[in-house]
Amino acid sequence: MKATVKWVDGMMFLGESGSGHSVVMDGAPEAGGRDHGIRPMEMLLLGLGGCTSFDVVLILKRGREPVNGCTVAIEAERADSDPKVFTKIHLKYTLSGKGLSAAKVERAIALSKEKYCSASIMLGATATITTEFVVAEERDLAS
Repeated sequence: MKATVKWVDGMMFLGESGSGHSVVMDGAPEAGGRDHGIRPMEMLLLGLGGCTSFDVVLILKRGREPVNGCTVAIEAERADSDPKVFTKIHLKYTLSGKGLSAAKVERAIALSKEKYCSASIMLGATATITTEFVVAEERDLAS
């Protein structure tokens, strides 16, 4: 896996993944940025959210669960002094599907956290990661 990050100006950087996708990262105005892009540490949280969402949806689909929606809300705290690593991360999953099993959702989240999600395992070296989930039952549109 490869990536490139190029300084544009001020505190703005252009990141390009090995697969050719780009993202703008910028700092807050008080740090010399112009607020034209995502902060690099926010990008880490998005990576975590994407990694675990991918795992959970894939595990549920492979288990033939009727998952139709998945959202992960992430809240994090960082250390006060440098390096300002993440110290606490909370993931709240909201999954939807008609007849989706709460027990299977819970198992999929645990498997992601403990075995499959590289991002959560790496971030878990400095942060306490907690999870919760909600299963939103989809109603039959004909009802």
